[in-house]
Amino acid sequence: MSARFFESLAELRCEPVRKRVRALAGGRMFVDSRRAVLVWEPRRVVASYAFPAGDVRAILKPVEGVAGQEHSVRVEEGGPTVLDPRTEFAVHSCPGQPLTLEADGVRLDAAGFRPDDLDLRGHVILDFAAFDEWFEEADPIVGHPQDPFHRIDIRLGDSRIQVDVDGVVVADSTAARLLFETSIATRYYLPREDVRMDLLIPSDTRTTCAYKGHAAYWSVGGHRDLAWTYDEPLSDARDVAGHIAFFNERVDMILDGERLARPVTPWS
Repeated sequence: MSARFFESLAELRCEPVRKRVRALAGGRMFVDSRRAVLVWEPRRVVASYAFPAGDVRAILKPVEGVAGQEHSVRVEEGGPTVLDPRTEFAVHSCPGQPLTLEADGVRLDAAGFRPDDLDLRGHVILDFAAFDEWFEEADPIVGHPQDPFHRIDIRLGDSRIQVDVDGVVVADSTAARLLFETSIATRYYLPREDVRMDLLIPSDTRTTCAYKGHAAYWSVGGHRDLAWTYDEPLSDARDVAGHIAFFNERVDMILDGERLARPVTPWS
């Protein structure tokens, strides 16, 4: 199944959404629809919402000469090159027409895209980042639309996990919570009492995960943003609240005395 998933990355993919979806910007409701579709443009691993043009409460104006910055990465070693989620919405990998949205004095430049695709005829893909708030039913959605084929499993471990940074053991635990996430390396979330907090320096970096919530970071031994935590995670990740994880791409993880190979990912 994973091989089939990677084979499909080169294609334009879409999936109907059965939820009511709303988007607001500048204090104005731009979309309120029960006919949303998730769309993955070729090489995109993160979906965008698309809507029938009649559900978009704005004037749609075609624009030309739109360009954005592309970030190409490999999801796994030897795997295909994909567009990292940092790649701007303006980078489109299928034919279509960029659109600016205007309504009641609020202008969202190139925040829409009308793809040239029969299955999506009459639909407009919207730039998630161009809007201030998104909702599925009454729940806010952060980061990007959630993928119905992407999931998180959290399991309580009893193996010994040690985290070695430049020869210094900064964490040692037999009570890690292992977070298994589709297409992402296994993460080991450790209780704070098992981490050398005196070696962690708080960072001002903050990131948002659509599935786990808002993360805060620490630097360790001169390595910036090496560890992170979710203090108030979303429901799927509530079991790792307050626990600390390290990028196993950039530290040495020792599992029951065996040093694990560092995975090669976009975070390496």
